[in-house]
Amino acid sequence: MTQSDQFSQINRRSFLIQSGVLATAALVGLASFKPKPKYRMGLQLFTIREPLSKDPKGTFKKVATLGYENLETYGFDAIQKKYYGYDVKEFRKVLEDLNLATTSGHYDLNSYLGKPNDDLIRYVDQCIEGAKELNQKYITWPWLDPQSRTIEKFKLVAEKLNVIGERVKKAKLSVAYHNHDFEFIDQNGEIGYDIIMNETDASLVKLQIDLYWVMHSSRQTPHELFSKEPGRFVMWHVKDMDKVRRDYTELGNGSIDYKVILPDTKLAGMEEYFIEQGGNFATDPMKSIADSAVFMKQNLEKYL
Repeated sequence: MTQSDQFSQINRRSFLIQSGVLATAALVGLASFKPKPKYRMGLQLFTIREPLSKDPKGTFKKVATLGYENLETYGFDAIQKKYYGYDVKEFRKVLEDLNLATTSGHYDLNSYLGKPNDDLIRYVDQCIEGAKELNQKYITWPWLDPQSRTIEKFKLVAEKLNVIGERVKKAKLSVAYHNHDFEFIDQNGEIGYDIIMNETDASLVKLQIDLYWVMHSSRQTPHELFSKEPGRFVMWHVKDMDKVRRDYTELGNGSIDYKVILPDTKLAGMEEYFIEQGGNFATDPMKSIADSAVFMKQNLEKYL
């Protein structure tokens, strides 16, 4: 065999080895490749209110390490313009440094239900200022106190939501309404949630659906609600229901089959979702949001 033949064999052998290595690497790469989720994993911060009250910055760091990317705030101090003890600009910097966003906030609009519209608008303008500084898209009405749950009050809520919707639209923001269980109570043939949906302007007032409370208290399924107002349910609260006590629980520990609900994102018009657990923590809030994050990523994200 000539020296030239030997050199050709060596080159051929090297080529085959390298080709095999590259092919194997490509296969491994394809097998391990996971596409980026369509939606950011969100968290409603009320879930971790206790650790936030003790160490807000450390808590936000832990939230970021768990894979959460989008936060929904609560507890805005409109007088001092603060969130969690930080003024608005400081809070934005805390989030930016951790690559965290916030697209919605729960604001205390219920307190202005019985007050003149001038007072309501003054508060809404304060909320707009905070929301715009944080790049939030939605100012969300999160709650009705027990005195505000009659049919007459639901009609007043709808009226106020339209007023707020007009105001925030001028600021290129939107208002959304968040449900609990009391919206689904039959009051002599009338349902509060029907009033919210039917007596608000869909172009001004969006809906943040709490799927736990729908499954807990509504006679209609999420799909049936989405079908009534397609495209209007722009935000979802995702939490599970204990199989025995019907209380909150970590995702995957309860009875709600999210594999059936999550594929309806297009019908609903969902833009963002927020994992939430108001209480009944198996160990503590941080462990619960960690467990729910793992379950979401491993079992539910593929259905979005």
